[in-house]
Amino acid sequence: MSTTADQLSKVVEKTERLIVLCSALQEENDLLKLENQSLAVAVDAGKEKTKELEERVRVLKMAKSFSETNEKTLDIKQKINEFVQEIDKCIVLLKR
Repeated sequence: MSTTADQLSKVVEKTERLIVLCSALQEENDLLKLENQSLAVAVDAGKEKTKELEERVRVLKMAKSFSETNEKTLDIKQKINEFVQEIDKCIVLLKR
């Protein structure tokens, strides 16, 4: 049978091991918290970059649509001018 002193010694040993284990877990927890904070900052930076890129894409799409519209408008104006010239030629021929 174990004496009370032996039992108390075992309890003290286990308590010391638990304190060491608790300290190691606390250090690991602190490191994980730091890592979590740095990852959160990286995620926020990524979200901000995504917003910037989405805005650039929106602006580029808008600019492209304007340039396409301008090209189409110029083509239409050129066709109208060609038709007007043809009509003028026909009027001149009719007057002869």
